[in-house]
Amino acid sequence: MKGEPLSSSDNHQEIPVVGRSVVTLDDLSTGQIRELLHKAEYIDAHRREVAHACDGRVIATLFYEPSTRTRLSFETAMLRLGGQVIGFAGSQLASVTKGESIADTLKTVSNYVDVVAIRHPKEGAALVAAEASSVPVINAGDGGHMHPTQTLADLSTIQARFGRVTGLTVGLCGDLTFGRTVHSLIETLCRFGDVRFVLVSPDELKCPQYVIDRIEATPSCSYVECRDLASVIGDLDVLYMTRVQKERFFNEDDYLRLRDTYILDESKLAAAKRDMAVLHPLPRVNEIAVEVDDDPRAAYFEQVKRGMLMRMALESSVIGDRLPGYEPLGAVDTLIDTDPASKEVQA
Repeated sequence: MKGEPLSSSDNHQEIPVVGRSVVTLDDLSTGQIRELLHKAEYIDAHRREVAHACDGRVIATLFYEPSTRTRLSFETAMLRLGGQVIGFAGSQLASVTKGESIADTLKTVSNYVDVVAIRHPKEGAALVAAEASSVPVINAGDGGHMHPTQTLADLSTIQARFGRVTGLTVGLCGDLTFGRTVHSLIETLCRFGDVRFVLVSPDELKCPQYVIDRIEATPSCSYVECRDLASVIGDLDVLYMTRVQKERFFNEDDYLRLRDTYILDESKLAAAKRDMAVLHPLPRVNEIAVEVDDDPRAAYFEQVKRGMLMRMALESSVIGDRLPGYEPLGAVDTLIDTDPASKEVQA
């Protein structure tokens, strides 16, 4: 089956995940996202049982820009399922240096493997890859656009901390303009609904209008924008910190001026709720003080583990390999589906 993305989740008929690409999380229904969250929990509790679920399978990790956590997470996920890994880390190691197109690379590589994870600095690259590939393609980040598997890690961490991803006040702080993880998380939480967003940034790094439009189009969600983290931290259930990304700036003076705008330390945390969860997609530079690592509210290294588990769940799902002993979620779920665009059946 061709590796093109799923159609929008506003279809009434659920489309199976098997054999499908995931370019954005709109390629998955809310029911399928729930199923992946459930599957990741099972994997975490049954590491030995799933250790050979993908024996004989191969993933290609095609990373055209630097990455540590995401690339190693995709690769470790497949290795822990019993599969193997090929790929490259850095465009200088690929035939792109000879002028080969993304489409031609995917038409070639998809003959070797069962699934591809691709990261690329240009927005839309993952869609081009998915359309060219004969196997499922998973977007591992494309420019400032989307990073769906990071969002799955974020949802899993929030679910683990609160038992739900709805009915929460979620603060997002720092670079909200270029932060693809921020855009993906907001859009996906809007599909589940009942979330209050607090958007904390300098004027130069505010959320793009299309993200604001998504919140405004969701009746059960709301947002406020502000510059001062200290003034709102006491209201938050989740604080999602972000790095001001040097690689997204054309002007180094702007980067140097804005990079230290927000630094989370224990003095700021003193005003926060005792059960607030601090998330961060990593890597951090200095926006979270090292002293925060020992605070029980720090959840960003837990995110790393949950990112691997969610990628294990996703890789095995799009390939179509069964996890020994796993029972699908079915109708039992602790999350509320309020995606206004869909009336879905379970995955």
